[in-house]
Amino acid sequence: MNVKRLTTPITNEAINELRVGDTIEISGTVYVGRDAVLPQIVNLIKTNGLSEYNIELEGGIIFHSAVSIAGLGPTSSNKVEIEGNFPELSAAGVKVHLGKGALSPQTVEVLKEHNSIFVVIPPISAYLTNKTLKREVAAFENEGMEAFWKLEVDRFPGIVAVAHGETIF
Repeated sequence: MNVKRLTTPITNEAINELRVGDTIEISGTVYVGRDAVLPQIVNLIKTNGLSEYNIELEGGIIFHSAVSIAGLGPTSSNKVEIEGNFPELSAAGVKVHLGKGALSPQTVEVLKEHNSIFVVIPPISAYLTNKTLKREVAAFENEGMEAFWKLEVDRFPGIVAVAHGETIF
């Protein structure tokens, strides 16, 4: 199996080389958010408030999960509270959305428009936790494990599920 390695910040050129079915490993900064916090991040984008939290989404990755002592694992990305934020997050520079579940045709088109991709991660909490070098809350600490987190990861695995208007679903 040929594994493609990505390091943040992710460039358009790196995205252009990926195809549906590719296996990837991610190193660098990954932001973590899900239902409760992603709409708040979108509000920060709309109000130019990301810098208050030192959040840089250009070339970024958002993992649809929560951070807890039980470990890391993807949540369903096709929940309206998550998938509904793809347009704004992708427009703000997010290149890779990590999670699980099939996305709507509209979201596939949004990803194509912004040269962003969706990568699925099998539910492998212990393995992902082992690949996490550092974690800290980036914003909205009051949300607990569902706060917006900043992780430093090494060789985080994933499979490209949506790219360039194509999908594996």
